[in-house]
Amino acid sequence: MPSRSQLLSLNYYLPILSNAARIVFILLLAYLCTFAVERLLRGLRKYTVRMMLKAGGASQFELEKRAETIAGVVRKAAFFLIWIIAGIMILREMNFDIAPLLAGAGVIGVALGFGAQNIVKDVLSGLFMLMENQIRVNDVAVINGKGGLVEEINLRTTVLRSDDGAVHIFPNGSIQSLSNLTREYSYYVFNVSISYQADTDHVIAVLKEIAAQLMQEADYQSVILAPLDVLGVDQLGDNAVVIKARFKTLPGKQWLVGREMNRRIKKRVDDVEIERAFPTQTALLSEIKQVVREVMDERSKPA
Repeated sequence: MPSRSQLLSLNYYLPILSNAARIVFILLLAYLCTFAVERLLRGLRKYTVRMMLKAGGASQFELEKRAETIAGVVRKAAFFLIWIIAGIMILREMNFDIAPLLAGAGVIGVALGFGAQNIVKDVLSGLFMLMENQIRVNDVAVINGKGGLVEEINLRTTVLRSDDGAVHIFPNGSIQSLSNLTREYSYYVFNVSISYQADTDHVIAVLKEIAAQLMQEADYQSVILAPLDVLGVDQLGDNAVVIKARFKTLPGKQWLVGREMNRRIKKRVDDVEIERAFPTQTALLSEIKQVVREVMDERSKPA
């Protein structure tokens, strides 16, 4: 225990103050490194998007989503590495013997390596998913039957948020099926069911007229990439004739255009009195007569 004279001496506190100053310097340096990495990645992302736009190919929107996804993963890895190194340096300044800690971490790492095959599989799958540009942040995708907005893509996991707000987290190594609904462009496909008495050519003309009006409006002109593509009579069902058509839109805008198109189709169908199809049941007259005859025969029999 230090004596009273030592406690009153400035020399006693110099090593402590020196260590504290170095710790503060390490924290400040780590913060500056993270800030520099952030600025570097931001500039690199803008430069990469600009160069790829000059080379041609995908749209700016698609390139920015891809660049932001990759930059996000690199940012997390760099920040983790910086603060791990800073933590080790701070422990050393606090006179902790970090050699056993590093040795123990190495042994634990080897042990985990043998038992962490799933983690390695998830990380490798995440790397391939990023390199192959399968999905990006803010894409709408269906993963293993679950659909939603891609909120995060990490090396080990992918995070989706569905329409009801539920968050679905998928280890990348467990993704068996992946459907990207918003890559480069999207389609809204819809079916119009009409009765057999309706004129299919007239209905198709009405659909094209509605679509042409929709494309002229400012709210939808910028998101619709091509005129309505009427695929024709798709099915001859038991009760209806099904006409299939589709709109090509910007990624993620297909539902906006599709809902408005459905609303206008309903209103226009009512106005022009196109006969829609409804489930019906038809009984043959001969079958009805046979049933009535059997009932009358049963009643005429003596009790």
